[in-house]
Parts: sequence; structure tokens; C-alpha cells
Amino acid sequence: MCNLKFYFFIFCVILNFYHNGAARSGRRDKMADIEQQSKERQEEPKQSYKVLVTHPEVPKEALDLLSQVTEVIVCESLPPNRTEILEKAKGVHAFLWGSHEPLNDQVLKAAGPQLKAITTMSAGIDYVDVELLKSHKIPLGHTPIVLSAAVADLAMGLMLAAARRLQEGRRKIETSTWENYHINWMWGQDIRNATVGFYGFGNIGQTIAQRLQGFDIAGILYTTRHAIGEDKEKQFNAKKVPFTELVEKSDIIFIAAPLTPETQGAFNSTAFQQMKPTAVLVNIARGPIVNQKDLYTALKTQQIFAAGIDVVDSEPLPADDPLLTLPNIVITPHIGSATKRTRTDMAIVAAHNILRGLAGEPMFSPAY
Repeated sequence: MCNLKFYFFIFCVILNFYHNGAARSGRRDKMADIEQQSKERQEEPKQSYKVLVTHPEVPKEALDLLSQVTEVIVCESLPPNRTEILEKAKGVHAFLWGSHEPLNDQVLKAAGPQLKAITTMSAGIDYVDVELLKSHKIPLGHTPIVLSAAVADLAMGLMLAAARRLQEGRRKIETSTWENYHINWMWGQDIRNATVGFYGFGNIGQTIAQRLQGFDIAGILYTTRHAIGEDKEKQFNAKKVPFTELVEKSDIIFIAAPLTPETQGAFNSTAFQQMKPTAVLVNIARGPIVNQKDLYTALKTQQIFAAGIDVVDSEPLPADDPLLTLPNIVITPHIGSATKRTRTDMAIVAAHNILRGLAGEPMFSPAY
């Protein structure tokens, strides 16, 4: 998708958002205001604002968009160097935060009081001091919606690889232990007729659920703070249940919740003991939601059947980590959103967040 087409698409989405959300009496006025603000933004002097991009590999499409009306400063270090970030932060009006470096009081002090807007290029914001930004009335954006499809695709791959023992099968070949003369050799778990649980059922969880509709599953259980609504529950054949019921009844569990003090360590020895011995766990959210030592024990002792995880605690995972010795776990290196299209879309949404924040408008994808 070219930058111009996607920019026009985003702008139309923003217009449509305001069009649908406004009261009928003020709808035309709001649309006219947005169009006028967009024209005024394009006419602003290029050097009116400084934006610091904290990662040198943020896609060019986003940098070009920002460069139309701002001075863009890009950090050059790889991996991102906090010292460089703090040095270049002085006097900037906005951050496009392209790494998972802590975004905290140290950063705000380095920038100065003129700071007007911040956006991450991620869905999760557990590395951001959100309450601090709120107290300073600095708008924060993130990019959750555009990565849902890519993360859901990987989640499906992890589910199938873990349930059907794909990595273990590869090891059988590599070690010359191909024993297909046994009828019960390498039996895996069926997806068909499975009860699928979701710990967290937001955009990513529901995108996974859409993909599961072709697998003839029995139904969905989910645990969230708030119900998703009767229409969506009917659409997905889903039921909100307490956490204990989720882990006891699910054949497959997807972890798709944000990392918070409440979710950290939720999947521990107690939870694994309650799960079915045939259960498959998939984590595409954040590593610390799972107690990693307890997960190792649960897999080693076959308390649960298998796991597929894209996130670990901590990252990067050391090459000698005990989890890597197990045949019934599939681990990928946090690549859920790692496609060219998705990362480019994330960067463009982040750029729009910055432009709208600098203009004093609601961000396209606000974090709060």
C-alpha cells in the first residue's frame, strides 16, 4: 500500500469516526472543522515543531509524513541507546517512541516543558509511566489495531505447532527417531470441537477468534474485566467466565491481555494444576503474565500438553534457558507484528498520532 493511499485512507477513517460519533445537529460543523484543521496543518512552517524518533529503522513512510510539517530528529544507535535518546530529547515537542525503553520521568525532564505529544509504535504500553503522562496532561498514542491481524496469524501458527507437535516432530527427524510404526506415535490435540479460552479478549483476541471460526471449535470462554457485549458474544459463541473456570474448562488458552499488576504472573503453578493435561497454552501478549519457572515445571511434568509462546520473561531469552530443552514448547522471538506491511502501518498510525497531538486534536489511536 503506497504512502499516499494509506494517508488518504487514514484521513477518511478519521473523518468517518467523527462523522459517526457526532450528534446529528453538529455533524457537518465537526467535519468542516477537521477539514480546515488539516489544511491549516499543511500550511504550518516546517520548522514549527521538533519530533524525536527514537529508533533509526522506523519506516520511511512515517518519517516522510512527519517531515511535511515538522523537523524530524532520528536517533542513530542500534540497538537504541538511552544516552543518545536523552541527549537528543532536549527541546523536542513530540516523541515517536520506537523501542521498549522505559518512557518515564527521566525522559520528560530531558525533553523539557514544551513537550506536547508522545506515541509508541506498539500495542502494549507497559514500559510507559502512564500516570505520569496523565499528570502532565501529555497525550499518549499507541498502535494496537493495525497489528491485530499479524499477531493473530502468528497465534494460529503457534497453536497448531504446539497442538500438533511440529517442533517435536522435527527433532524426531534430526535425531533419527522416526517411529511411525507405532499407531499412537506423535498423537497431538485436535482443534475441532475444542473449547478455546481467551485471557483478554480485545482486538487481538477477537481477531484470533475470527480465524478460529473455520476450525469447528465447540465455543469460546473468555476472562476480561468487562463483557464484550451480547452481539459479539453471539457472533463468537463466547461466554465470559471467571479465571478459574477458564483454566479448568479450556482445551486451548490464548493469552491476549495487557501486562498490568493484576495480570502479572496470573499463569502460575496454581493455574497450571487446574488446567487439563491435554491443554495447549499460547501466549502472544507479554512474557511476565506467565510465571516462566512454573511453566517449565508444568510442561516437564506434563501437567499441560504443550505451549506456544512469542513472548518471554525476560527478552531476549538466553540460549541456555531450560525452556529450550523441552520438546513440547514452541518459542518464537517476539515477532507477532513482524511483517513489512504491519510495521509500516504501525509507523504511519504513530505519525498521525503525533501530528494530531501537536495540532491539539484527539490522537487517531489514543492510549487513554
